[in-house]
Amino acid sequence: MTFTVDEVPLTLDEAPPKTLGLLDQGAFWANLGVSLLGFSGAIYLINPLGDTPLSLPAAVLAAVAGSLIGTVMVGLAAVPGARTGAPAMVLLRGLFGARLSYVPTVLNIVQMLGWGAFELWVIATGARAIFGDSVPYQVWVVAAGLLTIALTIRPLGAIRLLRRFVTAGVVVAMVWLAVALVREAPTLGGGNWNAFAPAVDYVIALSVSWVPVAADYARHSRSSRAAFTGIVGGYTIAQVACLVIGILALALVRNDPDRVWDAFVAVPLGGLFFGVLVLREADQSFANVYSTAMSLQNLLPKVDRRVFSIGVGVLTTVIALFADVNSYGAFLGVIGAVFVPMFAVLVVDYFVLGGAARWDTSANAPSRWTMVVPWVLGFGAYWLVTATPTVAWWDSLWAGLRGAVGFERQVWMNAALAAFVVSVLVTLLLSLTRRVVRDSPSS
Repeated sequence: MTFTVDEVPLTLDEAPPKTLGLLDQGAFWANLGVSLLGFSGAIYLINPLGDTPLSLPAAVLAAVAGSLIGTVMVGLAAVPGARTGAPAMVLLRGLFGARLSYVPTVLNIVQMLGWGAFELWVIATGARAIFGDSVPYQVWVVAAGLLTIALTIRPLGAIRLLRRFVTAGVVVAMVWLAVALVREAPTLGGGNWNAFAPAVDYVIALSVSWVPVAADYARHSRSSRAAFTGIVGGYTIAQVACLVIGILALALVRNDPDRVWDAFVAVPLGGLFFGVLVLREADQSFANVYSTAMSLQNLLPKVDRRVFSIGVGVLTTVIALFADVNSYGAFLGVIGAVFVPMFAVLVVDYFVLGGAARWDTSANAPSRWTMVVPWVLGFGAYWLVTATPTVAWWDSLWAGLRGAVGFERQVWMNAALAAFVVSVLVTLLLSLTRRVVRDSPSS
C-alpha cells in the first residue's frame, strides 16, 4: 500500500504533512466531544458524590466551567505539537528527556487501551439498544473493532471523512434528540450547589484525558492557532451539549444510567438518530487506537504505525469483550490525577521558561529528572483535595494521609486546579533555584 504526501508517515523518520485546517480540527474535536459514555456519565455530573445531587443550573455551569478549563488545557498541549510536528509522547522528550518520556508513554498506552475498550463496549451496547438481542454483543464488538482498525490505516483521511460527512449528521441528530427530550422530560427541580467542585473535576477529567494525545493530531495542523481554536471551540460546545442532553435523558429514566439510552430510542425517530451517534462513536475508538500506536512509536520509532494500529486494535477488541464498565468513574479520576499536573509542568516549561527555543525531541534528549518533582507533587495534591470516590483502598490511603498531616478538605476545593497550581508553582520554584545556584559567586 502506498501513501500520498498528505497522509501520516509510517515511521517517525519522515516529516508530518500540515494539511488540517481550522474546520478539520474543529469538526474532529467536536465529534470527540459527543460521546455515548458522556450521556450516561452525566450521572457523575449531576450527582458526583452519590448523595448530594446538583440543581440544574449548578450542573450546567459545572459542565461549561469544566469543559472550558479542560479544553484550554488540551488546546495548549496541542500547540507545541503543531509547532514541532512531533506526536504527543515524542513531544515529552523535551520535557523529561527521551528515556524518562517512556514513563508517561506507558501510562498513556494503558489509558488509551482502557478508553478504546470502553468505546467498543459503548458501540456494541448502543447497537443492541436499537436492535435488541438479535445480534450478540460479541459480534458488534468485533465489527466495531474492524471498523476502528480500518480508520487508523489512513488517519488523516478518516479525519477529513468525519468533517465532510459525519459532523452534519451528528448535529442534526443532537438537535432532534434534544428537542424530543425537552418535550418528554419531566420538570427538573431541586438539588443544590454543594457538590459543584467535584462535578467540575469530573468534567475536567472528561476533557483532560485528551491532553496526552492532542499533539498526535495538532502536528498535522496548518497552524497552532487552528489547532488551539478547533479544540477549544469544537470540543467545548459539543461536550456541554452532550452532558445537558444526558441530564434530560436521565430525568426520563429516573437517573438510572443503565437505562439512559432507552430514553433516546423511545422518542420519535429516536432509533434512527441514536443510530447516527452510535456509528459516530467509531471516531472515539479510532482516536484511542491511533494515539496508542503513536505512543508506541515513541518506544519503537522505526516500526510501521500500521503494524501497531492493527495489533492495538485487536488487543482493544479482546479487552472490550470482557470490559468492566463499573470502573468508569474511578478510571477518570486516575486520568485527571496523572495528566493534569504533567500538563501544568509542560505549559510552564514550554511557554514561560523558554522551553520552546530549546525543545529537544531527539532520541538522545538528556533526562531531566527535576521535571518529575512538580509532576509527582501535583499528583499528590490532586488526591489530597479530591472528593470524588474511586477505589476503596486507594481512597482510604489518602484519607489516612490527610489525617496524618492535619489537612482538612473543604467543599469549595477543586482537585484538578489544586494539582495544576501546585505543579506550576513547584516548576517555577525549581527554575528560580537553578538560576540562583548558577549565578552564585561560588558556582
